[in-house]
Amino acid sequence: MELVVKSVSPETLKTATLVVAISEGRKLGPTAKAIDELTGGAISAVVKRGDIAGKAGQSLLLHSLPNLKAERVLLLGTGKDEALGDRPFRKIISGALSVLKGLGGSDAVFALDELVVKGRDSYSKTRLLAETLLDGEYTFDRFKSQKAEPRALKKITLLTIKAAQAEVQRAVTHAQAIASGMSFTRDLGNLPPNICHPVFLAEQAKDLGKEFKGLKVEILDEKKIKDLGMGAFYAVGQGSDQPPRLIVMNYAGGKKSEKPFVLVGKGITFDTGGISLKPGAGMDEMKYDMGGAASVFGTLRAVLELKLPINLVCILACAENMPSGGAARPGDIVTTMSGQTVEILNTDAEGRLVLCDALTYAERFKPQAVIDIATLTGACMVALGAHTSGLMGNNDELIGQLLEAGKQADDRAWQLPLFDEYQEQLDSPFADMANIGGPKGGAITAGCFLSRFAKAYHWAHLDIAGTAWVSGGKDKGASGRPVPLLTQYLLDRANA
Repeated sequence: MELVVKSVSPETLKTATLVVAISEGRKLGPTAKAIDELTGGAISAVVKRGDIAGKAGQSLLLHSLPNLKAERVLLLGTGKDEALGDRPFRKIISGALSVLKGLGGSDAVFALDELVVKGRDSYSKTRLLAETLLDGEYTFDRFKSQKAEPRALKKITLLTIKAAQAEVQRAVTHAQAIASGMSFTRDLGNLPPNICHPVFLAEQAKDLGKEFKGLKVEILDEKKIKDLGMGAFYAVGQGSDQPPRLIVMNYAGGKKSEKPFVLVGKGITFDTGGISLKPGAGMDEMKYDMGGAASVFGTLRAVLELKLPINLVCILACAENMPSGGAARPGDIVTTMSGQTVEILNTDAEGRLVLCDALTYAERFKPQAVIDIATLTGACMVALGAHTSGLMGNNDELIGQLLEAGKQADDRAWQLPLFDEYQEQLDSPFADMANIGGPKGGAITAGCFLSRFAKAYHWAHLDIAGTAWVSGGKDKGASGRPVPLLTQYLLDRANA
């Protein structure tokens, strides 16, 4: 869908549908009032009849109003006459899009610039609106024999005042790149695991390198992984017929002298749990266990499309965790790239095993900051549910930057502690550490494990087990998170 920004009077635009606001108590917004006067009170007449009360989510479609170039007017209920929160605002916009999808028109005009959203200026409000519209267009029917009907709606024009046009246009440009990245992430997550395996992800990286000339791609196969001493990473993939891959993508958009930011993604393309086999119910959703790697792909795509003036390295640790005669066993001890040894007490705690070696590998880039992203623990879902990502790290400034980015992007994270007391839960009588810390504070002890491999730089860990996909039901599928959060963080660093 094309998004266009204009600063003209809404009544002058020829369009299939003009969208205007009405608040609770049947109060017409400034644009709706102007349209009402132009049409001889056509809007106030239907409002007076009680056809719409202006409650949030209500809508009413009016046809062929006089003295208006728009074929239809969609009255959009916006609730009480006060600043909207992010979630109600998104719901209102999604509701409007749902109505527009059911119409035959190829375009629409949104005259909603007057809506006030708490804590948001023209830029951030428009970006939220644009991302909601673009993400709402996403479909995944690649494996359906009957594809979805092509949608009639091709273009939406966003109206704004002249003084705000540049900021609104900037918001749309950023939103389009973020939505493109989210779509890429969702596609990868929704692919079946018989197609989306580590070698397939490596091919996606190569394709991205061909599409964007400023991107260098290096693929490390299982022999190189083993030769580098990545014993933990290698152990996870050794039970599968699908060989592991370490994918390294390097974007040099900043000055040569500037240290890069590094994103590290967990890419377990299917997770059976290995020898510590998971229960069968819902195991199909373990194809989403590469959500961290998929979100790094999507964030990188957004950065490439925006040509951000930063240096960025993306490291994806990709493997398939399967049970077999060659699989790692509970009780095995492996030596990591850092030289530290790990006793594997549970082969289903495999994400931290691939990430720990990737975090050590990240040292060679002398990074400004390293962020790892992983669908790491069910314990994080117990703690924070499906709405908020867990955040841990070793640097308060970095943590603060990520929390603020999540707030601005409406893709929130919440900080969990990494107190020394939790580290003791990883003690092993036979190795430097165990790969699990018992049933208490599982998300935190997973973060503690990773922290032991991230002492050389500023580091943060995002546990997206609850946010990377929507589980079960008709809405099941990858969410595209935390692409907005990560892209916002990098936009902030580029602006700084």
